[in-house]
Amino acid sequence: MSSININPLAGSNNRVVVKSADAEEKSAGGIIIPDSAKEKPQKGHVMAVSEKDDKGVAPVVKNGDTVLYGKYAGTEVNLDGESYMIMRESDILAIVN
Repeated sequence: MSSININPLAGSNNRVVVKSADAEEKSAGGIIIPDSAKEKPQKGHVMAVSEKDDKGVAPVVKNGDTVLYGKYAGTEVNLDGESYMIMRESDILAIVN
């Protein structure tokens, strides 16, 4: 895990910065998927989390967690040539163990 220069703000919900996993290059049957047909990944690695929300509730996820999130969750941002998603913690569906 590399460190990033983004500190998400909490507000009324905890915010999380996620680095999306790479899209699949091949289908389950071994067919190579062209870039135009690849689906947006819904899995990623937590890179940064906010401290606490307005109510003082600390986030459940932590740096380094692998998470699954909704297809339309968050906002994509580019920083130093890397793509990240900033989303509410409530947009995260599960932590992968």
